[in-house]
Amino acid sequence: MAEPSLVTVVDDDESVRESLPDLLRQYGFATQAFASAEAFLASRFVTQTRCLILDIAMPRMTGPDLQRELARRRHNIPIVFISAYGDDEIEGAVKCLLKPFSETALLDAVNSALQAG
Repeated sequence: MAEPSLVTVVDDDESVRESLPDLLRQYGFATQAFASAEAFLASRFVTQTRCLILDIAMPRMTGPDLQRELARRRHNIPIVFISAYGDDEIEGAVKCLLKPFSETALLDAVNSALQAG
């Protein structure tokens, strides 16, 4: 049996870090969550992550900053950006979802990211 794909959530909002992994696990995904881009970069999960759900607006290192750093390090992880501020599509992202988003929209975006990766 195949190991479940690791979907990692990086968001400074605690409620998002708690709820999204719970939801994703219900659909058979392995999950990790981090409060900052820096914590994710320092983890052993960077190379294991198959889809990154990434908040755009975070203190210190933003979502787009993390995206650039991952590219610089040659980690090609498909990214689904999430935002509470109605940001436009971000180049290189599989999808950009506006909070609050539906469960269906999230699952469609994650599945698209996993197919793209």
